[in-house]
Amino acid sequence: MDEELGESSFRSKQRKTSRKRIPDIPLKFLKSRNNQQPRTIPFNCNDKIKKKFTPNIIVNQKYNIFTFIPIVLYEQFVIFFNLYFLLVALSQFVPALKIGYILTYFGPLCFVLLVTISKEAMDDYQRHKRDKEANSQQYQTLTSSGLINIPSSKIRVGDLIVVHKDQRIPADMILLRTTEESGASFIRTDQLDGETDWKLRLAVPSLQRLSCNEELLNCSGEIYADSPHKDIHNFVGTYSHVDPETGSEQLEPLGVENSLWTNTVLASGSIVGFVIYTGKDTRAVMNTSHPKTKIGLLDKEVNRLAKILFVVTLAMSFIMVGLNGFHGLWYIYVFRFLILFSSIIPISLRVNLDMGKTVYARQIEGDEEIAGTIVRTSTLPEELGRIEYLLSDKTGTLTKNDMELKKLHMGTMSYTLDTMDDIVTHLGAAFEKHDTGRRNISYRVKDIVQALALCHNVTPVLEGNNEVTYQASSPDEVAIVKWTEEMGLALVSRDVNKMQLHVRANDMLLDFDILNIFPFSSETKRMGIVIRDKLTHEITFYEKGADSVMTSIVQYNDWLEEECGNMAREGLRTLVVAKKKLSEEAYEEFRKKYHEAEVALLDRNGRKQAVVENLLETDLELLGLTGVEDKLQDGVKNTLEQMRNANLKIWMLTGDKIETATCIAVSSKLVSRNQQIYQVSKLKSPVEVLEELDHLRNQTDCCLVIDGESLQLCLDSSKDEFIEVATRLPVVVCCRCSPTQKADITRLIKKYTRKRVLCIGDGGNDVSMIQAADVGIGIVGKEGKQASLAADFSITQFSHLTKLLLWHGRNSYKRSAKLSQFVIHRGLIISVMQAVFSALFYFAPIALYQGMLIVGYATLYTMAPVFSLVLDQDVNEDIALLYPELYKELTKGRSLSNRTFFTWLLISVYQGNITILSRGSIMVLSILLFEDEFIHIVSISFTALILNELLMVALEINTWHRIMVISELVTIMIYIGSMWLLPTYFDMTFILTWGFVWKVAVMTAVSSFPLYIVKFIKRRYAPPSYTKLT
Repeated sequence: MDEELGESSFRSKQRKTSRKRIPDIPLKFLKSRNNQQPRTIPFNCNDKIKKKFTPNIIVNQKYNIFTFIPIVLYEQFVIFFNLYFLLVALSQFVPALKIGYILTYFGPLCFVLLVTISKEAMDDYQRHKRDKEANSQQYQTLTSSGLINIPSSKIRVGDLIVVHKDQRIPADMILLRTTEESGASFIRTDQLDGETDWKLRLAVPSLQRLSCNEELLNCSGEIYADSPHKDIHNFVGTYSHVDPETGSEQLEPLGVENSLWTNTVLASGSIVGFVIYTGKDTRAVMNTSHPKTKIGLLDKEVNRLAKILFVVTLAMSFIMVGLNGFHGLWYIYVFRFLILFSSIIPISLRVNLDMGKTVYARQIEGDEEIAGTIVRTSTLPEELGRIEYLLSDKTGTLTKNDMELKKLHMGTMSYTLDTMDDIVTHLGAAFEKHDTGRRNISYRVKDIVQALALCHNVTPVLEGNNEVTYQASSPDEVAIVKWTEEMGLALVSRDVNKMQLHVRANDMLLDFDILNIFPFSSETKRMGIVIRDKLTHEITFYEKGADSVMTSIVQYNDWLEEECGNMAREGLRTLVVAKKKLSEEAYEEFRKKYHEAEVALLDRNGRKQAVVENLLETDLELLGLTGVEDKLQDGVKNTLEQMRNANLKIWMLTGDKIETATCIAVSSKLVSRNQQIYQVSKLKSPVEVLEELDHLRNQTDCCLVIDGESLQLCLDSSKDEFIEVATRLPVVVCCRCSPTQKADITRLIKKYTRKRVLCIGDGGNDVSMIQAADVGIGIVGKEGKQASLAADFSITQFSHLTKLLLWHGRNSYKRSAKLSQFVIHRGLIISVMQAVFSALFYFAPIALYQGMLIVGYATLYTMAPVFSLVLDQDVNEDIALLYPELYKELTKGRSLSNRTFFTWLLISVYQGNITILSRGSIMVLSILLFEDEFIHIVSISFTALILNELLMVALEINTWHRIMVISELVTIMIYIGSMWLLPTYFDMTFILTWGFVWKVAVMTAVSSFPLYIVKFIKRRYAPPSYTKLT
């Protein structure tokens, strides 16, 4: 195996010491599992080796030409509605069950399926086009014959690919060489991780030193890459080769800083990359997740009503057969009645609701007051009107993520915005004087400002208009570097190996070599850098980080903890800054051990961190403490107040300290003026948890503030008790929360309360929480688009939440509830009429309406007016936003409930008339008024039915829209026109008589007018709450 992969003896030895050697197994047995194992790829490997790995083909299509129809049909017929109507339609091929035309039953079903299949086909075709475009993108590969253009789909593991500026990276690669002299290139990763900042990537040092790209073809080394996995922030690899000068084998470590992941974009220069992963093994594909499809509460309620309707249909069928006695083949008659009453479960309901959701989505996206809002999940607009719990991130969501350094504390001295000029003076004095060895205040100021100007990952980039901008992974760092520039120490240039600062006081340039850099991570909560001053040759280790970790690293002091608390109470984000001078010997010892850790294949990151902790992070000199302010988003205070008035319980989940989070909660008006703040922190045992929960049980109107450690202890030891107490509180603030904890809390609230939960955030650490929520909202912010892309709705600022919930959420829920009930009513009334008709003819299962009448009833004759209900509104926008208390009514779900369902059922029974008390309604009146013209019963009752439905739509409308008026008038004209086109059903010589007209008018009035009277009385003596405000 080793020989076949061209592995050198050095690599074999390395693998023996670090992991078990793969036994010699025939390649055909390894082919299927090779992709998920570490790989060693030699330079200039042959096609036989390349073909062992996954091809670089992008496939996002759900179907192919053979699977499309079977899979789509399966997905449709697992839905209760569609399966029911398929069985009804298929029953028409059984002669004993045949009632009317087969088209009557297959027509609506085929229409629904055609709409769905066409949509799926179009979506999949678009995916196919995008795949084809991506797979056919041309790239240059470096070969012995020169540069050859190949499509992306032909790229294989081991290829040398040349990528130019602004080109997409086609496969996961190692950066070998770049045209940038520094050996570093920038990439944009927003399509991979959603972050908008540029990332720095480094070429392999020994290969960057080659004179030209063609020399890569003469390299005989090989690259080891760990097995494919999802983590885009972690990579373990090595480049082994023979040093041509010494003849010895060299091993260079490869990490994530040398990687170029698929779908990132090269932002500077041109590069040559060595392909290590392709196709489904790439990080981008492995991170393409398909989260669980979210189903709205209203959809679940409609499905439940559909099952009730099926039971009603079955009961009516048995009653009709039972009233005539169970004689002969009675079960055949039961099936025939089931088919006759099949319109009780309206097949058009799903289509109407889906089209309604599309209208709501377009209305949301077209709202200029919340411009930039994107509806990514069009099935959930109604959920916006049912929210009871709002879970929010803090940084970038409630705050702007727009940082400004407001305070600098150095133990004995403290500087604020008002006294920053003193720092400029001290800094100038320190750089103009020669070092006398005395540690006066000027030199202390110089130390901390210089530390802040050097200890970061910021890179200045010259834009096209000659304006310098700063690129960094954190806005905190950019804010601090901008502050040092204002103080008189500016970052001029930076690359992988060196950094240059400009001193404004004496117009001097300071040059530093970057020896090592240790980036910030959520695990370490700190970042460090080792630099050498080119002028003095002094080596210094600078480090900055959170006080929770830095306190144990710096020298003993008596002020740090107190000042951190003071700054946090002011709402400032704190960073502790420290340094340590290193001798050449000490640094050489560190460098040697750190390199050993860098080339380790097992637990590389852990070993590297251990070396840093043991040799560098001991006894650091504390320089000072910075306080950075994160400004509140526009409109946050008003939005939170409105959400609280709308009876939403609000949770703030943040990674910040308790003091900072508490301060933001108060300043943002998350905590109301008279509300008590109850703080829980540093709990160590389950007993303490129970004691705190007992105290909290008596607190009904307070804000709970809890830290991450105590929260985890509560979840581990007393989960049910904690969530029972916490969900009763109006406000909860969880501090030092990890992304996993955020998602766990979301799921816990959903499970325990069974209420609708909305989560909102702006960063990659909020994605798991957003996906776990009933409704996830992402804010497009400075942390990138990752949260926005993963969310159901994307907005540009937190204040847009007000209109999204109080206005669009209200309308979407109210309209869909009314629409679904009306469509059900439309099916119920015609089935009730069918029952009356059958009862009058000795319970014979004979169809009252057949052919085009039954098809036209749910489409041409009623669809437009009924669907126009999606434009109705019960209150105007100003009232809805001015009185958020109206939102409370929506969360009770009264617009679509068992009560409203049975109300509509009774209306249908009255209007269709199956009881002796309904003497005045459509079916009985048809028989009484037209006793002599009984042959025309179909045209008589059907005309009254259509007019009744149009009047019922008018009855339900609260606010008329011109489209509603047009749909009513056009529908009437279509119906009248169709009478001439359907002579089989309508005898025009009979219809064009005054007797027909006045009798139909009487029938329609008797069936509809009482409901108008009921509505008037109800409005007069028991009006809805919102009518009192208009």
